[in-house]
Amino acid sequence: MTPLFRRAGPPRDRLVTLIRKPGCHLCDDAQTVVEKVCSELGVPWERKDITEDRELYDLYWEQIPVVLVDGRQHTFWRVNEDRLRAALSD
Repeated sequence: MTPLFRRAGPPRDRLVTLIRKPGCHLCDDAQTVVEKVCSELGVPWERKDITEDRELYDLYWEQIPVVLVDGRQHTFWRVNEDRLRAALSD
């Protein structure tokens, strides 16, 4: 990809958001992947609980866990480590 179309700034300027709920084994699995990839790349991440946010609940309750990259939905249910790494390296 040419530099003209690359995202400006290093990966640490990115933000990954994991939307989850307590007691969800898929959420625990997703968090493990998010923590690993973000740690390796130096990308900050945050965790949000749908049971504490009605808007997130209404949007995502059927899809959790959901991973957002820079506020846009990247994936749901299962998080692929290589795919997340590639999205954060663009």
